[in-house]
Amino acid sequence: MDAVVSIADLSRLSGVSVATVSRALNGYPDVSAATRARIEQLARETGYTPSEAARTLVRGKSSLVGVVWSRTYDDEAPHAFLHEVLDAMRDELARQGYDLLLLSPPSCDSGDRPDTLVRRARQLRLAGVMVMGVEPDDPAVVALAESDVPTVVLDLDLSGPSTRRVTSDNAGGGALAARHLVEIGRTRLAVITGEIALPMARERLEGFLAEAERAGLEVPAERVRSVGFQLGPGKAAMHELLALPEPPDGVFAAGDMAAIGVLLAAAEEGVDVPGQVAVVGYDDVRQAAYVSPPLTTVRQDVTAIGTAAAAEVLALSASPVESTEPLVLPVRLVVRGSTVSA
Repeated sequence: MDAVVSIADLSRLSGVSVATVSRALNGYPDVSAATRARIEQLARETGYTPSEAARTLVRGKSSLVGVVWSRTYDDEAPHAFLHEVLDAMRDELARQGYDLLLLSPPSCDSGDRPDTLVRRARQLRLAGVMVMGVEPDDPAVVALAESDVPTVVLDLDLSGPSTRRVTSDNAGGGALAARHLVEIGRTRLAVITGEIALPMARERLEGFLAEAERAGLEVPAERVRSVGFQLGPGKAAMHELLALPEPPDGVFAAGDMAAIGVLLAAAEEGVDVPGQVAVVGYDDVRQAAYVSPPLTTVRQDVTAIGTAAAAEVLALSASPVESTEPLVLPVRLVVRGSTVSA
């Protein structure tokens, strides 16, 4: 087995002190350009890899970024959208030399203290923490956002001295869904969304209703269901909507898994999609293109969201917050067979 090259070996080969080698490799400005270049060249030639423990001591932080998320919604299957965002986060962190550490949300039933996440982030010397798919009023998440730990929240309306929100244009996406349904001639519109306490659920609903109103259409309260973004709640809500005296002819489900539940409910009741009812989802998860009929949906760029969240948390770790405004990413409509027949 080849011997591991140490910083002491680089010191011996370069003829400078261990301290100078360390400062050169960590970018300190008091090392001359010529010395830095010579040490970096030796590091490449010898295959030197910095000790993670040493790097942590020098920087005061590890090369780990935590992500807090709830793996399930209402005890159902993991949300596909979150998995795709997580993949993009991991890829961007790896590109910048960091690793991802999954953190389970504290359990109120277990007696965890509200500052549990803050203490864990500090004990592990995390470079930062990203949060997604959790309850917005979780005391541990609120305490984390209000702390000095660099934190990025996805679709949560939280703020703090070192916290920034990353989201997509939820209101704009809701408007796109309503506009499309109106353009294809649907007049009895319905919405299935998540709990209104969630900013993304509220914003998508508000965007949809505002656009419907601009088109001169009313969406009565009986055709609005705030039940969740998952398949089971979406399916149950669609059965309820189809039982109304005047069932909808256009449904916006503000999450693709709920929209797939809508398609299943329509199939069970013998309702033709898109002939009798058109369906629009939100997210454009991988399954959306393969259900029957293929799902028209508002596409969030999951790669852009995950990449932006990872880049933002590292930026927060490197310097103070420059902007408290949310980072809002664009969305677009993807038209498929659930609204327009082939």
